[in-house]
Amino acid sequence: MKKIKTIITSLLLATVSLTGAAQTTSHSASRRAHSEAHKELLAGSKSRIDKSVISDMVGSEIAARESLNGLSAESSRLIDDLLAEGRTHIGKKYVHGAKGPNTFDCSGFTSYVYKQFGYNISPGSRIQYTQGTPVARNELRKGDLVFFTSRSSGNNVGHVGIIVSADNETGKFKFIHASIRGVTISDFEGYYVPRYVGAKRIIEK
Repeated sequence: MKKIKTIITSLLLATVSLTGAAQTTSHSASRRAHSEAHKELLAGSKSRIDKSVISDMVGSEIAARESLNGLSAESSRLIDDLLAEGRTHIGKKYVHGAKGPNTFDCSGFTSYVYKQFGYNISPGSRIQYTQGTPVARNELRKGDLVFFTSRSSGNNVGHVGIIVSADNETGKFKFIHASIRGVTISDFEGYYVPRYVGAKRIIEK
C-alpha cells in the first residue's frame, strides 16, 4: 500500500512539474510574442513620427524660404500668371517703340505684360528703372525687372526684361524680353553680363 502511495505521489509531482514547465514555456512564448508585437508597434510609430517630422521640416523650410524672399503664395501665383502671359508672346517681332500686343520693343513688352495684371509702369526702360524697389544681384527672384545697357546707350539703361527664374547661389538667371530677334527667353551670360545695370521689384509681397 505504501508503495502504491509513493508511486501516485511521484506521478502527481511529475504532472505538476510538466504542467509548470508547460506554463513556463507558454509564458516565455507569450513574452516573446508580446516583445515582437511591441517592436512592430514601435517601428510603425517611428515611421509615422519620421514622416510627420519630415513633413513638418519640409513645410517649415518652404515657409522660411518664402518668408526670406518676402513673397506670399498669392503673389507667387500672380507672378507665375504674369510670366505665363509673357510666354504667350514668344516669337513676336521686335519693333522700336512698339507697345504690343502684336509687336514690341523691350520696355513696351514689360509694360504691356505688367499692365495685364493691373500694374501701370512706364513704357520707357530708363523711367522703368526709376520705379519699383532696387534689388541686389544676390536677391533676385521671378518677376523682377532686370536692366542692361545697350550698344547705343553708353552706360545708360537701354534694355529691360523680366526674370523667369534665378539661382542666387550661382548668380545665374533667365529672363524674358523683347530682343532684336523678337520676344524670347535668354540666359544671363555672354553679351548681357558686362551690360548688367541692376534690377527693380514691382510686385513686393
